Amino acid sequence: MRVAIAGAGAVGRSIAGELLENGHEVLLIDKAPTAISVERVPQAEWLLADACEITSLDEAALQRCNVVIAATGDDKVNLVVSLLAKTEYGVPRVVARVNNPKNEWLFNEAWGVDVAVSTPRLMSALVEEAVSVGDLVRLLRFSHGDANLVELTLPEESALAGTQVGEVRWPEDTSLVTIIRGTRVLTPSKEDSLEPGDELLFVAAQAREEQLEELLSVRRDEA
Repeated sequence: MRVAIAGAGAVGRSIAGELLENGHEVLLIDKAPTAISVERVPQAEWLLADACEITSLDEAALQRCNVVIAATGDDKVNLVVSLLAKTEYGVPRVVARVNNPKNEWLFNEAWGVDVAVSTPRLMSALVEEAVSVGDLVRLLRFSHGDANLVELTLPEESALAGTQVGEVRWPEDTSLVTIIRGTRVLTPSKEDSLEPGDELLFVAAQAREEQLEELLSVRRDEA
């Protein structure tokens, strides 16, 4: 997979390093000469250019990229890069960094963003995820389909404790994708039982989150 990263600061270089370790091709783009530190990520391609300029993106051959990551420290730049990548070059997947949480509402499909990553929101979500049991925690927002990656740790008193996954009537537009049980990561099957303390990860429509939390957290009244 070929990935272009706009922004060669600490965030962009860190992402590039991870992707290279996983066997991907990476191009780092930055307009600041001081940011071009080839020795820090020598396996990557480097381009000194303004990622907001069509001529620069032509030089980067953005149409050959499977993914573009807008990772600069400027939200305006990240939005412009995302829009150009999607509309001018048809890049299949565009991921954008949100620096100011107040701007998060802009990072959507209209601006070419498939996935918006807000560092402040993500850090807050991870703190909640670490200490919350029985409360739904939103980890990541996907622009397409108004879907979110959400997490809930199943409490002891949950109505679904001991229930097989296949027996649960999940809300519409909701999918259980992973069960984390201790040190194990499980791909859920219909025969797997839900156990107290399980960390459940869902992709769910935002409109279904409250319904999902109620289903998992509240014990039904016994007859």
